[in-house]
Amino acid sequence: MAIVEVSVVPIGTGSTSVSEYVAACHRVLKEETRIKYQLTPMATILEGDLDILLEVVRKLHEVPYEKGAQRVYTAIRIDDRRDREASMEGKVQAVKEKL
Repeated sequence: MAIVEVSVVPIGTGSTSVSEYVAACHRVLKEETRIKYQLTPMATILEGDLDILLEVVRKLHEVPYEKGAQRVYTAIRIDDRRDREASMEGKVQAVKEKL
């Protein structure tokens, strides 16, 4: 199971606010039953099969274009462990145990 951090940024929209675009992306995620996801203040975290996650990231990248943006900057970071199972909750719990 992979964990992906994704941030989709529309450029040149005439506004400094992006919450409208984030909400539209999360409406897409709400329809996606094959993955888990979590909104954070700076990005969205996705968890699931890497092939599916990359497919979902592609869908998210298209959202600002569908809303009229002419340029989109999407940043992704992938944590793909193959030595053992990993999850969003597990990563957080591992840190909490060390505090």
